[in-house]
Amino acid sequence: MTTERIIAIMLPVNSTAGIQNATEDEVCENWREIHHLVFHLANVCFALGLVIPTMLSLHMIFLRASLCLGCSFFILWASLYRCALDIMIWNSTFLVINFMHFIYLVYKKRPIKIEKELKGIYHKMFEPLHVPPEQFKRLTGQFCNIQTLQKGQPYAVEDKTSVDDRLSILLRGKMKVSYRGHFLHNIYPNAYIDSPEFRSTEMDRGEKFQVSITADDNCVYLCWSRERLTYFLEAEPYLYEIFKYLIGKDITNKLYSLNDPTLSDKVAKKIDRQPSLCSQLSVMQMRNSMASTSDSEDGLHNFLRGTSTASTLRNNHQEFYISYGMGRVTHGVFC
Repeated sequence: MTTERIIAIMLPVNSTAGIQNATEDEVCENWREIHHLVFHLANVCFALGLVIPTMLSLHMIFLRASLCLGCSFFILWASLYRCALDIMIWNSTFLVINFMHFIYLVYKKRPIKIEKELKGIYHKMFEPLHVPPEQFKRLTGQFCNIQTLQKGQPYAVEDKTSVDDRLSILLRGKMKVSYRGHFLHNIYPNAYIDSPEFRSTEMDRGEKFQVSITADDNCVYLCWSRERLTYFLEAEPYLYEIFKYLIGKDITNKLYSLNDPTLSDKVAKKIDRQPSLCSQLSVMQMRNSMASTSDSEDGLHNFLRGTSTASTLRNNHQEFYISYGMGRVTHGVFC
């Protein structure tokens, strides 16, 4: 059975004749007239959508908008000038699909409103590390709250308050850290309150604060539930690394303040605004000091005594400075 016979059986007479004519005339002799302008507008929209550079942040929104516009022109052309029901139905389907994608993408780009109290820590701590607002909103929206302390009220009492319950960032005010009534250093806004305790007790729970932390002014702070924060960070690897860096940097700042507790408020705030304290705190000096002795605690002890202010401390406080500093050095100094 020949090919022509098979075609004649499967197709109507008119279609068969058309195919035979097409095979006889390899080149179209009589072209149909150009389609209406609406048809070409639809294709121009498709072309513009496909050539939008991908480096533009809104390129997917522009692409979906162009596809929606192109499908609309095709529907108009098919219904008014072509009278083709199938073309109109297919393009109506494509229009609905692309419009749903367009609405979703616009919704994702909506501006995220951050609470007024939290804007400071977002712009100074998280935004420079490229944490998007929606991720910061999730971090601060479910398992943390904003709390206040009046001047003189304690945040933690040494040997009494457990370190397992929370992690906090100071939003407003000033706190002072002391050990057995002796001042150690201050805590200023946009700094963790209990970062050394958080890092040093990640593996060993049930510990108590070794220092007292008291509000030196009327204070406002952001407080996370430690257990729920830990579960959340396990599911967010990027934020987990951000927290490791921020806590490490905060511990470095506290160690520097501990090494020179006589810093004025103005100088301390200026240092805290800098991106890193590697220029002020020589890690190589600390390592060399620790390596110069057989006992690492003695090495750190020598490092902490390196400045004139630290050398004036009484001997009965030096043991605490070593343990307090070790909790900051050995548990995450990241420069």
